[in-house]
Amino acid sequence: MKTVTINLGSIDKVKSFVNDITKFDSDFDLVSGRYVIDAKSIMGIFSLDLSKPINLNIHGDEDNAEIMEVIKKYEV
Repeated sequence: MKTVTINLGSIDKVKSFVNDITKFDSDFDLVSGRYVIDAKSIMGIFSLDLSKPINLNIHGDEDNAEIMEVIKKYEV
């Protein structure tokens, strides 16, 4: 598992993020405090406090350069 800190501070960023990661078969979780949300769930993401940075846990093929390239634009 690899953990990356991201920021999804706007509705457009959330929509773009979900569209980008749903292209991959890997599992992604967003962790904010004690809450763990499936990162491919747009409704789940909106239940989090998006004004703060969120940890993204990437399960599976963590050395996938393509995933990391997509995630880069959301990193803090």
